[in-house]
Amino acid sequence: MKSEDDVVAKMVSCSKLEECGARIREGHLVAFPTETVYGLGCHALDTEAVARVFCAKERPTTDPLIVHLNSPEQALPLWSVSEEEKECLQILMEAFWPGPLTLVAHANDTVVPPLLTADTGFVACRSPSHSLARSLIEAAGVPIAAPSANKFGHVSPTQAQHVFDDLHQEDVWIIQYKPENSCQVGVESTVVKIQWDPNTQQGSVLLLRHGAISAHQLQKSLLSITTKWQVSIRPKHTSEQTPNVAPGQNIRHYSPHCDCFMISSQKYALEEQEQSMLSQVVVIDFAGQLDYMRDSCLAYRDLSLKGNSQEASASLFETLRWSETIPNATRVYIPEIDINKNNGNNGQQFDDDALLWAIQDRLTRAASGVIIQTLI
Repeated sequence: MKSEDDVVAKMVSCSKLEECGARIREGHLVAFPTETVYGLGCHALDTEAVARVFCAKERPTTDPLIVHLNSPEQALPLWSVSEEEKECLQILMEAFWPGPLTLVAHANDTVVPPLLTADTGFVACRSPSHSLARSLIEAAGVPIAAPSANKFGHVSPTQAQHVFDDLHQEDVWIIQYKPENSCQVGVESTVVKIQWDPNTQQGSVLLLRHGAISAHQLQKSLLSITTKWQVSIRPKHTSEQTPNVAPGQNIRHYSPHCDCFMISSQKYALEEQEQSMLSQVVVIDFAGQLDYMRDSCLAYRDLSLKGNSQEASASLFETLRWSETIPNATRVYIPEIDINKNNGNNGQQFDDDALLWAIQDRLTRAASGVIIQTLI
């Protein structure tokens, strides 16, 4: 039984990259920054190492891991795909790698451990653009599987200290990187699943998790070369018992320790009897939507007063973790983001503002999808 006072994790500097690479090769864990969030890395093709990640995170084995590599040439042997699927993968890799796009396709089961894929037969791969992440992959000399470096279901980490706060009792090295805000995107990668139908001679690119790459960008890159592939948006809201081909599908995810609720976008003011009900509430706002709560709540922050999605995504997870530090807070209120209202896009899901969709997704899951109309 671990004591709260037990500290096993070790903070290390960027100068220890070679040692960190050796640690990965030997089956141990290293947390490192990417352009999205901090990842908890292990040797992707070592089943025992993969199991250590699930154990350290207390992550259900129904939630697969993403493999991080430095090039398409390293990724292709991990997939078992048709020529059509390979063509699609190559188009998307050329357009968006390195960067915050994860590609899911049929796994090569002769090399990819089933545990890595949640036993779905599909494996997710991406090539990070963060210079330190790429240097670590090179130093390790093996593919690195890396989910976010936090306890499962908690707010994703964007700083080394966030990782330590969650995983200090685990046998993990945590690479410290300056500046602290090096995870500049601030939310996890866009995830898409690639699948070809030989009967219709058409392919589907299913967007399973919103990130910094939009469906519009994906469709545009494919249409410049072929008309065989159609992009559609299919994020899911599943329980922990449901095996998924992509991470980030559970309805409760990215959640602070306090109870978290979304305030309906149709609520514009406090009722008189609601004024006194915010004394133990932290409000995290976006574009001033909950500004009417500012003077009555315990603490207040706006992710971006101007409604800038890039600014908001970069600080989203840090702000959710900030809410946990406020003394006497018992609840966190966040806004229900109405994409139509905030972006004026008339409901078109192929809008270019991918990060606005990503923010909406993360806030929805932080609140377990619960929207309230009244505080009473």
